Amino acid sequence: MMGSMASEETRTMTSTPTPTPIRSSAGTETETESETPATRAWMTRLVVVGIVLTAVNLRPAITSLGALLEEVRDGLGMSGSVAGLLTSVPPLCFAVFGVMAPRLARRFGPGAVVCAGMAAIAAGLAIRPYAGSTAGFLAGTALALMGIAVSNVLMPVIVKSWFPDRVGSMTGLYSMALALGTSAAAAVTVPMTDALGGSWRSGLGVWAGLAAVAVLPWTVLARVRGAGAESGGGASGSQRRSAGSSVDAGSVPHEPDALRITRSRTAWALAVFFGLQATAAYITMGWMAQIFRDAGVPAGTAGLLLAVTMVMGVPLAFVIPRLATRLPHQGPIVVALGVCGLAGYAGLYLAPAGGAWAWALLLGVSNCAFPLALTMVGMRARTGAGVAKLSAFAQSAGYLLSIPGPLLVGVLYQHSGGWGLPLALMAGLMIPQIAVGILAGRNRTVEDEAARRSRA
Repeated sequence: MMGSMASEETRTMTSTPTPTPIRSSAGTETETESETPATRAWMTRLVVVGIVLTAVNLRPAITSLGALLEEVRDGLGMSGSVAGLLTSVPPLCFAVFGVMAPRLARRFGPGAVVCAGMAAIAAGLAIRPYAGSTAGFLAGTALALMGIAVSNVLMPVIVKSWFPDRVGSMTGLYSMALALGTSAAAAVTVPMTDALGGSWRSGLGVWAGLAAVAVLPWTVLARVRGAGAESGGGASGSQRRSAGSSVDAGSVPHEPDALRITRSRTAWALAVFFGLQATAAYITMGWMAQIFRDAGVPAGTAGLLLAVTMVMGVPLAFVIPRLATRLPHQGPIVVALGVCGLAGYAGLYLAPAGGAWAWALLLGVSNCAFPLALTMVGMRARTGAGVAKLSAFAQSAGYLLSIPGPLLVGVLYQHSGGWGLPLALMAGLMIPQIAVGILAGRNRTVEDEAARRSRA
């Protein structure tokens, strides 16, 4: 199924909808509306806008903090270990709250859940700088990350539901927007803080406005009919639309009882791959600017170097998913990204300031394991229900696995007094990331694997 979707990625999707029942969040029919082609096209464009705005807001909460971590530590009196805990909060929240996303989506609709997620991000980013204590700062951060967590899980589901024949290109667009938001926050937070009077509180709080803008399209989509919840099983989205099928406002597709995701070795491999790439990404976002600053690089330049690392994902996040959907095995891409990561860590150890721009570029390429992982989530399941279950499992288990990494880096940094041991840890974790990525990239689906294990 996914192979045919990839081969039809450039096909223009048309729709000739017929009057279809619109369901409430409980799944009961409430009214019948006739959807015109113009309405369908308008909603599709609004979904694209919503996806892009959501993606832009999924990382500024983290990278803006990384750019001002030293100022936040001084302002709140944090130790290095507590700062390490702070950089571990994102994967913890993603693991805890991400697993709830499919259930919430079935109850309220994916559009409504993403809308609430964007509102939580805006509220958390507005609250945390002015909470007045480390505990309050952590609470505001956790609220924002809760919104990010559910949106993280539901984005592949919405892409698969609305654009089943363009999974690669839409995942690329989403990943590009995510990389753009990530790099923009890293690049402009320090100069924007200076422009706002030098207060780190203002520099962090201003990002709440961007999240508030992202609430708007999802408010409309949730009210109209709950974006991203196409019902149906094995047929492609274009087949369902040509048959007059519509998007169910109430839920994502119900997960088939026969699919026991933990029986799939590919699901486990993808979860571990997701966790290890997330470990590398959050260590980079939380600590790379500090590595450069400790090497004598000015704060503004260090933030710019972090932005360069993040901005590498803008072009590559569009290219890599499209390339991945055209390959029968994604292992070669996994290896190439891993080698770039190893080279970047070696450079940070040997000459952190002298080759700073080269190391930033190499680590930026390595961090594109994230859009590759998202693409493989869509490719390793045949149905929308399978994608929802695999996305929740891989992201929740993966982020749970990634929790100790940033914290351990903070502890090693504080007790060793340098970056040698933390960088050795980062390089060491890249080896198993490559290994499990090769396993996750094999051409198979979790449904088939789970079925074989059940019959065995």
